[in-house]
Amino acid sequence: MTHERTALPKTCSPMTAFPKKTLQLFAVLALGLFTAAGSLAAEPINTLEKTGLFGYDPTGVAIRGADTVAYFTEGKYVPGTDSHTTTWSGATWKFSSQENLDLFVADPQRYAPQYGGYCAYGVAQDALVKIEPENFSIVDGKLYLNYSDGVQSKWEKNIGGFISSANEKFQRLLDES
Repeated sequence: MTHERTALPKTCSPMTAFPKKTLQLFAVLALGLFTAAGSLAAEPINTLEKTGLFGYDPTGVAIRGADTVAYFTEGKYVPGTDSHTTTWSGATWKFSSQENLDLFVADPQRYAPQYGGYCAYGVAQDALVKIEPENFSIVDGKLYLNYSDGVQSKWEKNIGGFISSANEKFQRLLDES
């Protein structure tokens, strides 16, 4: 069985092969999607979790369920549990122990990550980006999280400069998102 390919007339492009009303409807729908996505304000606390193949959506759980106090007390990422939670700044925070939960409740500003738990390097680069909880640093008693091993390496080359840049940009990024 052979298939013949029919060429479009030279005056006809692939876009003009669609009826004008179809193209107009597509344009309106696309614009609506972009406008709706742009009008949603970013959450002040990073609650992004992988959903589906390509996206990240807010879940209401801060920093992917990491125990933020454990970064300070154990010096590493420790996942929190559903049995030790609190709500602060519009998000649910999970902890690995009642002791860590109590420490956080007593002084959340001390333990909460900078930039709401968004990638610190990303904020310095004008973007609110999800994190991998294993990528972190504590600088001058403050917790900074990052997107990946590669980003963590970039971050470590100029931490002070990136902090200064991110400090100037974070609130604007929240307001514009």
